[in-house]
Formats: sequence, C-alpha cells, structure tokens
Amino acid sequence: MGTWLVGLALVLLVVDGTRSLAGNAIVFTSFGQAWSQLHEPSLEAVTRFFESRFFADLLDHVMQAILSYPAFAVLAVPGVILALAGRRPRRERFLRQEQI
Repeated sequence: MGTWLVGLALVLLVVDGTRSLAGNAIVFTSFGQAWSQLHEPSLEAVTRFFESRFFADLLDHVMQAILSYPAFAVLAVPGVILALAGRRPRRERFLRQEQI
C-alpha cells in the first residue's frame, strides 16, 4: 500500500510540475481539489460524517487543513510511513571481513 501511495504521489508531483512549467509559475493541486475532481460525492459524505461526530469543530479544522495541502504531500507522507513500516528488518547490519 505504501508503494502505491508513493507512486501516486510521484504522478501527482509530475502533473503539478508540468502545470507549473506551462503556467510559468509554481502550481500545486490541493488534496481537496484533487479529491473533488476524482469523486465529489465521497468528499461530501466524509464531510457530513465528520460533522456528526463529537469533536466536529476540531475535525472540521483538521480536515480543512489536510484538504488545503498539496495532494502529492498528503499521499506521500503516509505512503513513506507504510513503506518503512512494512519492510523486512535486516538480519545482519555489519559484514564480516571474509564477506567483503
């Protein structure tokens, strides 16, 4: 899952880079804008779900902050965390002299 999220983040970064080159200015697609382009009803459903929770005001501020961040960053951070958490630990950290 982490690899997929990092891959999608790289695709979104390339799209933003292409738009920046075409527009002659730095352009970032916000996560909210990307989500609404992909599937607007699910964004509205998540918003309504958070409005019905106990900490609705806090959740609304957190969600608005996340939706305003660049889409590639929102996907890359959990992707890197999942990729690092899912990797196999190294058995030997150091090589013996005869293994060199």
